[in-house]
Amino acid sequence: MLLGVTAQWLAWRIRVPSILLLLLFGLGLGYWTTPDAVLNELAGSDDDFSTRILLPLVTLSVAVILFEGGLSLRWGQLAGQANTVMRLIVFSSVITWILTAIISHYLLGLSWGVSWLLGAILMVTGPTVVGPLLRQIRPNRRLTSILQWEGILIDPVGAIAAVLVFEVIGHSGQASVLAMFGMVLQTFLIGLAVGLIVAVFLVLVIRNYWLPDFLDGVFFLVVALAAFAVSNSISEESGLVAVTILGIALANQKLVSVDHVLAFKENLRVLLIGSLFIVLGSRLKLSDLADIGWVGIPFLLLLIFFVRPVSVWIATIGCKLPAKERFFVGAVAPRGIVAASVASVFGLKLATLGNGIDANSVWMMEAKLLTPITFLVILGTVAFCGLGAGPLARRLGLSEPNPQGILFVGADAWVRELSQVLNKFNITTLILDSNYSNFSAARMAGLNAHCVNALSEHIQESLELSGIGRVFSVTPNDEVNTLVVQEYMRFFSRASMYQLPYEGKTSARWQTLSESRRGRSLFDKRATTATLNKMVRDGGTIKATSLTNAFTLDDFYKQHGDDAIVMMGLGIDGRLKIRSAQGNFVLVAGDSVIALVSAKDETLKNSLPNNASAEGIATET
Repeated sequence: MLLGVTAQWLAWRIRVPSILLLLLFGLGLGYWTTPDAVLNELAGSDDDFSTRILLPLVTLSVAVILFEGGLSLRWGQLAGQANTVMRLIVFSSVITWILTAIISHYLLGLSWGVSWLLGAILMVTGPTVVGPLLRQIRPNRRLTSILQWEGILIDPVGAIAAVLVFEVIGHSGQASVLAMFGMVLQTFLIGLAVGLIVAVFLVLVIRNYWLPDFLDGVFFLVVALAAFAVSNSISEESGLVAVTILGIALANQKLVSVDHVLAFKENLRVLLIGSLFIVLGSRLKLSDLADIGWVGIPFLLLLIFFVRPVSVWIATIGCKLPAKERFFVGAVAPRGIVAASVASVFGLKLATLGNGIDANSVWMMEAKLLTPITFLVILGTVAFCGLGAGPLARRLGLSEPNPQGILFVGADAWVRELSQVLNKFNITTLILDSNYSNFSAARMAGLNAHCVNALSEHIQESLELSGIGRVFSVTPNDEVNTLVVQEYMRFFSRASMYQLPYEGKTSARWQTLSESRRGRSLFDKRATTATLNKMVRDGGTIKATSLTNAFTLDDFYKQHGDDAIVMMGLGIDGRLKIRSAQGNFVLVAGDSVIALVSAKDETLKNSLPNNASAEGIATET
């Protein structure tokens, strides 16, 4: 657990996909010890104890991850892209399955049975990798929705396909097409029924207050695991369908709120993902990867540069998706924890299968290659997507390398003027305000504004946040601003949430708001919504002034007086430096200072001779 959390923190610091470091940490740990060795030592001489304990735990953890993933899927996120998502799940997955099986047979030399099993395992993408990757890249909402929905929904499909192939292998390839279709349909319907029934039960429990609040998160977790176990006992691998449907149903019903449960599950998911990859990675030896041989490299390259692009391109023919977005979707298919766990489970099952198959058959001898090949694909696809997806998205104009844009909740006069200044420096701004007068003034000024309630769930799901990196909650209502901070923290980190008091930081209304719930305080201690609006009404203006070695920030204050309120700076690298009470604010030569200057300061400056400032030269916008 410590290694898992450390790897994810380090990945956040250096901006790489966490799964890459998790696998590397796991491989490194494997040099010293493995979970198998520890568990076998605790259990005595039972060499099979670790496998019998680890694999069920891995399976249950995957169920929790898919349940949490389903809770994050809202119908509104699809925004007309349901057809594209279904095409990817139905057509792209089948094409990927077929092509991967063919390549596995002819390039890796695997038998057809194991090749079809490997194709089923590798058809899935990793929601545990796609989610963090999209948060890092921040493409447009359409691409984010498509890749998120595909990553969650494709996992049960891949698991069911693996079960189907395994059943065929178990019956020596004699299962009829009708029987296989019936098994798939039965698995899906059972999972669907269990998921919906349990979702109705949980809604009734919450709506009728049959459960104390402090038990909600744990109760949902236990019930989800019970649904998974019950569904699996009826039909193998239908449990993954059940927990996925359960999560989606709970997320999209309108009777009760499950946001507090989602917060609990997100923390659990982070812990489980970190632990699982460390555990599974430590069980893999580099010598196992060497057993694949040199053909593993072209196999990996074909999956990345041929199988995925071709399957996506064929599946999305006729979809209203721009070519560059189809190209990006075709490039992003990292495999994750589901592929690793399914490969581990079915590798073991195939190796121990005895009924109807000779233990020395080709299938049994190839079973040990399933896990190394899968981990090779995981490492390769994660490295490629983690290092290449970001530059590719920026090259295609689908994201920004470091989003500096600001989402303003509130469209007072000073907000509109600040947005105009930022837009001149190509800083993206988005303004939300339910006041029609403020909205109209913002649109008349040519700003990207919407007359909406920022707290509306529908609005939050439909906002296009590409290029936005911070939130300024600056309405005249302190309570609304605090609620906005809490709501939008699921889209942005806490460090990116800023808030401005209406009356002052010493007012009773502001002090009654818990500091742990408020955003970071904007600007200096004098800055309030009322103060900034009054300064603008009195003729004050927001200016961007370049600093030089001869004209420093101190010179700026001398020129404009103490009444000037410095808001932020624009670095020479194009990054915004927000002035806040909770952070350092340092500007150097070459940066631009953005400040609200009072009208009397401007009048005084304009009345001076042109050569009145002997301390330096400032360029103002």
